[in-house]
Amino acid sequence: MLDWLGAGLRESLAMLWATFWPLVLGFSLSGLVQSMVPRDGLRGSLGSTTPASTTRAAFLGIVSSSCSYAASAMARAFFARGASFSNALVFMVASTNLVIELGLVLYFLLGWQFVVAQFAGGIVMVIGLALLTSRYFGAKREEELRARVHHDVPDEQHPSLPARARLRDPRYYREGARYTLGDVTMLRKELVIGFVVAGFLSVHVPNAWWSHVFISGHGFWGVLENAVVAPLVAVISFVCSVGNIPLGAALWVHGVAFGGVISFVFADLVTLPLLLIYRRFYGAANAFRLFMLLWPLMSLAGVLVDITFKATRLLPTVRHSAVLGGHFPLGATLVLNCLAAIVALVVWVFAHRTDSDLGATDPVCGMHVDTSAPAATRDLEGVTYYFCSLRCAEKFDGGQGHAPGSKDSDASDDAVDPVCAMRVHTKDALQALGPDGVTYYFCSPGCRTTFLKGSSTLPGSATNERGTTA
Repeated sequence: MLDWLGAGLRESLAMLWATFWPLVLGFSLSGLVQSMVPRDGLRGSLGSTTPASTTRAAFLGIVSSSCSYAASAMARAFFARGASFSNALVFMVASTNLVIELGLVLYFLLGWQFVVAQFAGGIVMVIGLALLTSRYFGAKREEELRARVHHDVPDEQHPSLPARARLRDPRYYREGARYTLGDVTMLRKELVIGFVVAGFLSVHVPNAWWSHVFISGHGFWGVLENAVVAPLVAVISFVCSVGNIPLGAALWVHGVAFGGVISFVFADLVTLPLLLIYRRFYGAANAFRLFMLLWPLMSLAGVLVDITFKATRLLPTVRHSAVLGGHFPLGATLVLNCLAAIVALVVWVFAHRTDSDLGATDPVCGMHVDTSAPAATRDLEGVTYYFCSLRCAEKFDGGQGHAPGSKDSDASDDAVDPVCAMRVHTKDALQALGPDGVTYYFCSPGCRTTFLKGSSTLPGSATNERGTTA
C-alpha cells in the first residue's frame, strides 16, 4: 500500500517540480497584466454582439483571472450590467482558456502544439458563441435572465486610471502582486487536486482501461468520440482552471486523441461545481441549456483543431509528457525553480505591503478583487466588503453577521486575520480593538502592528485616495 501511494505521490511531485517555475511566471505575469490594464472602459461597450465587442470581451477575459469560479461570477456581473449574454460567455471562455499561465503550463507539460491548438480552439469557441448564443437562447429568454441576475449585482463603483498612468505608479505593481497571490489562493485546491490525481492516473491506471472510455484506431470517428466524451469525463473530475492541465497530460499519454485532450482542457467550464453555480445563477433549465451550448462547441473545437493539425502535419506523433516518469531533472530546471522561488517570495512581500489604496481582498477566499466592478458587495457596520463571486458573498452572509476578523459566535471559534486573510483561532490569537469598536484577531505580531498603524483596510473593503473607507 505504501509503495502504491509513494509511486503516485512521487509522480505528482515530479510534475509539480517540472512546472513550478512556469506556474510562478504565469501567475506573476497574469497578476501584473490584470493590474496594469484598465477594464472599466472596456466593459461599457459589450452591450451588442458585434465583431468589435466580441473581441473586446475576449481581450477582457485574457487580462483577467484564470479562476473558473471567478470567471463565471464576473461573466454574470457583466451580463447584469448590460453586456450581451454572448459577450459575457466569450469573456468567461477567454478568462479560463486563453490566459498566460495556462499556455505556459501546457507548453512545459505537453509542448508548443498544444499551446497553439488551445488558442486556435479558443478562437473557434469565441466565434461559435458569438454566432449561436443569441439564437439559441433568444431575446426574450436573455432579458428574463438579465432580470433574474440584475438585483444582486452591484453597479460599477468608480473609474480607473489609464494604462500609461498605471505603469508609472508603483502602487499598481503591488496591486499586481495582490492579484497573483489572490489567484493562487483561489486555485490552490484545484492545482493540488489536479497534480495528485494526474500523478496517480498516470502511474496506476493501465492503458487498457482508457480504451474502454476513449476508442482509438478509427480515424475521424475515433477523434470525434474522444472529443465528445472528454468533456463528460471533465464534468465528474471536479478539477477546473489550470488544475486540469496535468489531467489532460495524463489522458494524452494514455492514448486519448489530440482533439480529445483539447476538448477536455476546454471543459473546465462544465465541471460539476461550475454546473451547480450556473444553476444558482440562471436556474436549472437555463444551466442545462448553457451546458448543451458549451459541450458541442468544446467538442467541435477539439475536432477542428485535430483535423487542421493533421492536415498541416503539426499533429504530435510521440505520446509523451515532459514530466511524466517520476523524474526530478536538475540543471536548468533547478536554477529556474530557485529563481521562481525568489520571485514568489518577492510577490508575497509586495502583496502583503498595505500602503496601497487600490483594490480589496475577498474576506472569504482571499482573492484580490477589482473594486471598480466587483462580482458582489456587502455592507456591514458601515464598511463595504467586496467579493470575487456570489458564492463567497453568501458564505459571508452565513457568518452570523460579524465582520471578518472579529470573533465569531460559531462553535469553531475562529476568525480571519484582517491584514492577510488567514484563518486564526481566537482563543490563541493576538487581538486588537479596531476603529469601529470591533475586536480583530491576528496570525502574527507583524499583522497586528500593521493593522494598528492604520495603513491597512478591513478585509474585503477598499479605501479611496483620501484613505477613508469606500
